[in-house]
Amino acid sequence: VQLVESGGGSVQTGGSLRLSCAVSGSPYSRYCMGWFRQAPGMEREGVVVINAYGNPNYVNSVKGRFTISKDNAKNTLYLQMNSLKSEDSAIYYCAADLCGLRTMPDAVLTFRYRGQGTQVTVS
Repeated sequence: VQLVESGGGSVQTGGSLRLSCAVSGSPYSRYCMGWFRQAPGMEREGVVVINAYGNPNYVNSVKGRFTISKDNAKNTLYLQMNSLKSEDSAIYYCAADLCGLRTMPDAVLTFRYRGQGTQVTVS
């Protein structure tokens, strides 16, 4: 399974970015997928998990601002980030795995398959 993120960059506070994660080499539709992030000197944080049925589960700090979505035809996962804050600055990683009941946001930290990350800077 290979995951490749794109779409990161620098944006002003209150701005928006959309991250993409292209997935190959897996039965994409069966996997739970998600995003986690890591800021310098900070612990990794699970941001959101979406299960195989398309049901998302967000960490409280991004609820109402971030939206995860899947394009099954393109095997691509997206994270639309609106109303960005400086504390959202981090490297963002997408991840995938068979998750069963592990659908809380932190579950993404245990997923076996991960991308290389994309930097998001909000200032």
